[in-house]
Amino acid sequence: MGSHTESTDPHATDPLPTPATPAGRDGLDAILARPARAVIALDFDGTLAPIVADPEQARAHPDAVPALAALAPKVAAVAVVTGRPAGVAVRHGGFAGVPGLEHLVVLGHYGAERWDAVTGTVNAPAAHPGVAAARAELPGFLDRIDAWQGTWIEEKGRALAVHTRRALDPQAAFEALRAPLTELATRHGLIVEPGRMVLELRPPGMDKGVALLEYAREISAESVLYAGDDLGDLPAFAAVDKLRSDGTPGLLVCSGSDEVTELRERADLVVDGPAGVVRLLKGLAAQLD
Repeated sequence: MGSHTESTDPHATDPLPTPATPAGRDGLDAILARPARAVIALDFDGTLAPIVADPEQARAHPDAVPALAALAPKVAAVAVVTGRPAGVAVRHGGFAGVPGLEHLVVLGHYGAERWDAVTGTVNAPAAHPGVAAARAELPGFLDRIDAWQGTWIEEKGRALAVHTRRALDPQAAFEALRAPLTELATRHGLIVEPGRMVLELRPPGMDKGVALLEYAREISAESVLYAGDDLGDLPAFAAVDKLRSDGTPGLLVCSGSDEVTELRERADLVVDGPAGVVRLLKGLAAQLD
């Protein structure tokens, strides 16, 4: 599938970029025609927030919240769909208590958790026991396979992530860990979700596609935009394809990166990372004025 790359000028106020595909153009047209029935759904890391070496230091692009707050009152809903715990995404995004974002929803842990701005609370099921078992085993496991150098474990509550970005050869470390971590995860009833120099061990059954489909149907969306940057966003792209096949127009946006090409190839529109996503959100809000 083709894609269109927009201007990289951070101060650009150009018109909305044109999606490269007929389906993408139909999706954008539907959003603009009936914004009150449109859902704008976005990944967090790499889409609203730049990727950084330490995920604890990740914060939303400084213009992301103002752009979302300008757009949200004009559409049916804005949802952040992330692999992070919902509460962490809310803190790192600065989403709480923002005028204009009174109805924002954050679907965390791939939809297993949900934070609603209306209540300011997180709803979540009980934790999967396999995560606790894997948490106890993982440090010794990495030591036994001589994979400690340059790797580190991120605690995500309902999941665990092993990062290789600090290794001497991050991609080689990533590839070397895939099979052993998959074996460990399977033993504890978990799955491995690959990302940008990270392998996440998490419970099966929920992904961004399931979360997006359920939310779009919950609010009877008549059009959907989804923006993401990573392999974990592929299920959400597939969900938009499913909605399209059922008659709901959609627009697939890739927050461009050289690390993941699969999304770029599937997208209707490629923008220049979080700054490009912000420009797109601002452009939508301006067009709907």
